[in-house]
Amino acid sequence: MQLDLNLLAALDALLEEGSVAGAADRLHVTAPAMSRSLGRIRRTTGDQILVRTGRTMTPTPYAIAVREQVHDLLQQVRGVLAPSRELDLATLERTFTLRWHDALVALSGPALLAAVREQAPGVRLRFIAESSIDTPELRRGGGGRAPPPPPPPPRGGGGGAPPPPPHADRPTAPEIHADRVAESHQVVVVRRGHPLTRVKTVTAARYAAAEHISVSRRGRLGNILDDALARLDLTRRVVVTAPTESAAFEFVRGSDLVVTAPESTARSAAADLGMALLPLPLDLPPAPVYLSWHQRYDTDPAHIWLRDLARTALTGAMSGEWRTAR
Repeated sequence: MQLDLNLLAALDALLEEGSVAGAADRLHVTAPAMSRSLGRIRRTTGDQILVRTGRTMTPTPYAIAVREQVHDLLQQVRGVLAPSRELDLATLERTFTLRWHDALVALSGPALLAAVREQAPGVRLRFIAESSIDTPELRRGGGGRAPPPPPPPPRGGGGGAPPPPPHADRPTAPEIHADRVAESHQVVVVRRGHPLTRVKTVTAARYAAAEHISVSRRGRLGNILDDALARLDLTRRVVVTAPTESAAFEFVRGSDLVVTAPESTARSAAADLGMALLPLPLDLPPAPVYLSWHQRYDTDPAHIWLRDLARTALTGAMSGEWRTAR
């Protein structure tokens, strides 16, 4: 059965106006065109819809019976084809999934949740851990995520969402959109009283001579720190790896190990765990943080709202503003 939704609009206008001329004016078409639409409606429904009674048109019993249903159906169709862009946060009930690096969840998750709860108490957030392999959640339209600013990993692979953590490259899949929201420089993290804290300058040679812990979900012993040291004819010794920065900090706080971590993450460790931060004596670019999402959510008002809040929370976390505002 071939359905023409224009006939639904015509039928609604005819039943509301009770005349061909009135319906034509309402839909901004000519009277002959509306007459033709009425003829098609009659053939489709097998009912006269409107019959002449003297100088006026009277709806048939069938037309009276379906009048409200036709109007409701037309409103539903308009809602599907021309959805409202208005967002009522007070009544919004929705669950969002965010695949974020655990360090960023700790840094900016509480601020994001507080903002969400204040504006839309019916919204729930699901923070889930990043995978150690490339997975297609964002390609299937899953929740947005912010790749971390990790200790520099080996380059290669990646693209898509989420990437093999740690990873901070911009997603390259065409259906994945991304917004660079922040960046973080790397610093050297040691316990207070560590031998490196007692020297005037932490040189590359002194940095390389220390024993290191590397952060890698896959247990990799090497990364671009080693490449940077090799260009200076230096090597370091990694004695252990940890899957997260928080785990690595626990190793460091009770030993002479050193770990290289994003300043935004290390800043909280320094305050909470009594650690010392030292400048990294290597020339490395800052690690960017991207907020990524599937293109199907580009114009979703609720998703746009959450992205704005997430962007604010991440930017504040990376700049340290969230800590002074608490």
